[in-house]
Formats: sequence, structure tokens, C-alpha cells
Amino acid sequence: MSKQVPQVVFKTRVRDESVEGPNPFRWQDVSTDDIFKGKRVVVFALPGAFTPTCSSTHLPGYEASYDEFKAEGIDEVYCLSVNDAFCMFQWAKHLGAEKVKMLPDGNCEFTRGMGMLVSKKDLGFGDRSWRYSMLVKDGVIEKMFIEPDQPGDPFEVSDADTMLAYIKGTDAEGVSEPRLAFVG
Repeated sequence: MSKQVPQVVFKTRVRDESVEGPNPFRWQDVSTDDIFKGKRVVVFALPGAFTPTCSSTHLPGYEASYDEFKAEGIDEVYCLSVNDAFCMFQWAKHLGAEKVKMLPDGNCEFTRGMGMLVSKKDLGFGDRSWRYSMLVKDGVIEKMFIEPDQPGDPFEVSDADTMLAYIKGTDAEGVSEPRLAFVG
């Protein structure tokens, strides 16, 4: 059984040279359809910008593999996190990530709709996204790789290599349906 991605509007910031001053960006609403309709897209979601695994491995892995994804017919690769647009922009800038598109889910609407909202209150993070990756074709989830439901921050199956192996048809295992979210 296939599942549609949630219909939400992301609050993003885009460069606009007509905006004067040192911050030439403007707000732009981006809908789920803008991202997924008529496209084959990879999304990887993670707990937070500037956090250790997300910064050292998860985002850099997809950034390094971006051209391989494009060569396999992927239209775009998005990094989703429950952070605001300003934080996501600065994080990408800090890491030198220029190819992967940052997708801020500051209100948790997409993450909640995916059933991937988790409580990280024990770390002072509040509600965040569980770590996962997915391949989406025209708004329908084709494949998901969801990290195991265990304490800590597991990072075993949502990496770029696992997704690439799946897309190329080589050895990769994943979870086809989202698990129920837990919010503590």
C-alpha cells in the first residue's frame, strides 16, 4: 500500500537581489506539490541542524553523493529538519552544502503528517523528526529507510549509500511503511 506525502506549506527563504541590505532574502511559501509533483525526489530527515551525526555524516554524505543521485534520475535531494529557515540556511553555509536543498519544517507539520514526530525533550530539543530517508515519486512514497526505534540517535539505514544502493537496485533493505510516531 502506497502512501502520499502530507500536504503542507513550508516557510522558506530565497535569495532575491531586489531586496536591499545585507540580507537579500525574502519569504517564500513552498507547497508539497511544488517539491514532489511530477518529480522523483529523495528526502532525508534528521533531528537537528548543527547536531553531531547530522553535521559530520548525514548531510555531508548526501551532499557528496548528490551528483550520483542526479545521474540515477533523481530530480532533487532535500534535507528536512524541524528547524527554521534561518537555522537551516546557516547550517548549510557552515558545512559548505550547496547542492542538497534545505527544507525547514519549523512547525513540525510535515514531520507530524509523516508520523515521524518524536520527543527529544530529554535533550532540550522539544519535538523533532525521527531520522529517516525516503524516495518519493510524484508525491507517493516509493521506499522508506527508517532508523530503528531504540534510544539515542541510531544512524544505520537512512544514509546516502543505502538510498543509492536501493535506487541502483543493489543490496539494500528498508522499511516500506512509516512506523507510528511516539511523542513522549
